[in-house]
Amino acid sequence: MKEEYSNHHRRWYDKDPILSRSMKTLEASDDETQIKVALNLIKIIVEHNIAFSEYTDVNEIIEAVEEGMDERANSRWYDIDRTVRTAINMLQSSPPEMQKILAKEMAKIVIDKIKEDKDVQALKEELEQQELSDDENE
Repeated sequence: MKEEYSNHHRRWYDKDPILSRSMKTLEASDDETQIKVALNLIKIIVEHNIAFSEYTDVNEIIEAVEEGMDERANSRWYDIDRTVRTAINMLQSSPPEMQKILAKEMAKIVIDKIKEDKDVQALKEELEQQELSDDENE
C-alpha cells in the first residue's frame, strides 16, 4: 500500500491535512498520551475494519499489520513504543478512504486527551492553591 510520494508529501500521512496535523500533535505529546491515543486508535481501527468487512476478526487484522511491519524500521518517532508503532502501522495499512475517517477520529482523540490533560493540570494547580491557602489559615 506504500506509494511513491512527491517532495510535497514527504511522509505518507502528510497527504491528508487532518491526519498530518494529528500526527504532529501526537508526536509532540508525552509518552503516556501517545500510548493512550494509540490504544484508542487501535480500538477504532479494529471496529472500522470489521464493520467494513475488510477482515472478519481481530486476528486477521493483527496478522496483516505484522506482515506490513518492517522490523528494521526504528528511526521514526512512533517506532520507539510498540503500541504506538502498531497503531500507526494499522492506520497506514488502512485503505485511503478509511484513513480519512480514521484521521478525524484520531484528531478527536488527540484533542480530547490534550483537553483532559489541561483540565487535570488546572485541577492540580487549583488544589495546590487551596492547600496553600488552608495552610496559611491554620
